[in-house]
Amino acid sequence: MKIFKMPLIAATAAILLSSCGSSVAPIIATPVENIDTLPLKSASLTDMQLKSWSSADLLTDTIPGMSVNKAYTELLPKRKGETVIVGVIDSGIDIEHEDLKNIIWVNDDEIPGNGIDDDNNGYVDDIHGWNFLGDIVAENMEYVRYIKKLGPKFEGKTEASVSAADRADFILFQKAKAEYEKEYQQALANKMQYEQILSQVAPAHETMSKKLGKETYTKEDLAAIQNPSAQEQQQIAMLTQMLGFGESVPAVMKELKSGIDYFGGRLDTHFNLEKDFRTVLGDDPNDINDRVYGNADVDGPDPKKEDARHGTHVAGIIAAQRNNGIGMDGIAQNVEIMVVRAVPDGDEYDKDIALAIRYAVDNGAKVINTSFGKYYSPHPEWVWDAIKYASDKDVLIVNAAGNEGYNLDTIQVYPNDQKGVEAEMGETFITIGALNYDYGSELIADFSNYGRSNVDAFAPGVKIWSTTPLNTYEFLQGTSMAAPAVAGVAAMIRSYYPNLSAKQVKDILMNSGLSSKTPVVLGGDPSNTDNFTNISKGGKMVNLYNALIMADKMSR
Repeated sequence: MKIFKMPLIAATAAILLSSCGSSVAPIIATPVENIDTLPLKSASLTDMQLKSWSSADLLTDTIPGMSVNKAYTELLPKRKGETVIVGVIDSGIDIEHEDLKNIIWVNDDEIPGNGIDDDNNGYVDDIHGWNFLGDIVAENMEYVRYIKKLGPKFEGKTEASVSAADRADFILFQKAKAEYEKEYQQALANKMQYEQILSQVAPAHETMSKKLGKETYTKEDLAAIQNPSAQEQQQIAMLTQMLGFGESVPAVMKELKSGIDYFGGRLDTHFNLEKDFRTVLGDDPNDINDRVYGNADVDGPDPKKEDARHGTHVAGIIAAQRNNGIGMDGIAQNVEIMVVRAVPDGDEYDKDIALAIRYAVDNGAKVINTSFGKYYSPHPEWVWDAIKYASDKDVLIVNAAGNEGYNLDTIQVYPNDQKGVEAEMGETFITIGALNYDYGSELIADFSNYGRSNVDAFAPGVKIWSTTPLNTYEFLQGTSMAAPAVAGVAAMIRSYYPNLSAKQVKDILMNSGLSSKTPVVLGGDPSNTDNFTNISKGGKMVNLYNALIMADKMSR
């Protein structure tokens, strides 16, 4: 891929009369040569700043956001954009959420509820998208599915005892089994540790809350207890330690219970070697031509819509309705969200992802967000073909890099448009790592994957406030949150500059943002550092303000 060697554009903008005959004046901006001289923000973010930090401007706020507010204020007041459909391939979306219901895509060629495939696309009553999972919520990890498939053939055998033709599958089975045993034991140990801590904290909290006459107390309250017994001294020490992990002991206990449920759930579903979760769909997951399955229930089967939590959060980041006085503002306006449910609690199936991409492309999406990933894939060629299909149809896919702190140039992740560090298979697939709100050595989220070849750019991904089911809002974090931030920027470019191709939009996202030569910590390991410019292909932090300026120049 060619990378534009253009100066950083971020300082000032003005709207002037154009002499080129365009009905909208060009944007004129003065480049900023070096942001490494900016002072670091010493004060902690306020609650309001934290809830909107991804929209902040590094120059004026010393917070490494995407200059969203600045772009809307300075560049867009006199401009009108076209509506852009953004496909969100995820766990489902609460389409009735107060901040999303007005921006959900409607398939005008389909008559709701008549049980007929009116538009002849193979999917009956797909009014807002399609649910390729049907009623499935939980699933195995892919390496567990490998064990189930290959175990009967290879269990108890050695490499020397299998034929040359079977050796590759045997090695894969051994690798999957080792991964399973490591992850299973880790989940079990974490669950037991959380249970043990909670079993000690709960009675200590009950005792101290009675003694103090209140459920919520401070370290100072505990320290002020007069003449504590030996047992009380132990309880005070433990509860004081717990207060270092949360705003209150009840809040910490809630987190412990959540951890127990999470790891217990993983043991019951992700690592379940007995249950076949896929059977209820009635399809063959190994036949890409078996394409019609699932249903139109795009928020999933859970009445409380918990299974749609991740996708609802992603959708809000992209396009929660702006300026409606409710909740929060998404990055983009002029957007309709197409819901494509294909990501379970566990590892997704390659077939579902390939068909989900094709569905979004065929039904008019110009941007697709893919905030998911895995490290094992039995049919990667199906997804690669779908990525090429999107590229051929001028559709941009914005993909999350992953949250394991890996260098993706050394480990294969799926989906991706590269094998290792080989040439990209399509021109319109962009992978995004996650930024922290601390500008300096801690700029990269400690969980974020990175890679000079396999990651294209970075965007805000730590403590992101967005929509969650049943008209709620939460902080979540991950590269899953960074990708939709960029999808929102991409949608804005496609809205205001529809003449630009998806490849041009990708080039703008990679090359218009902010850069820094500051050494950053990678994977949360202080001994592992590199210059920010060296850990992604573009070496940039995506920036809406800069992107619109570059798009304006490129479109003329």
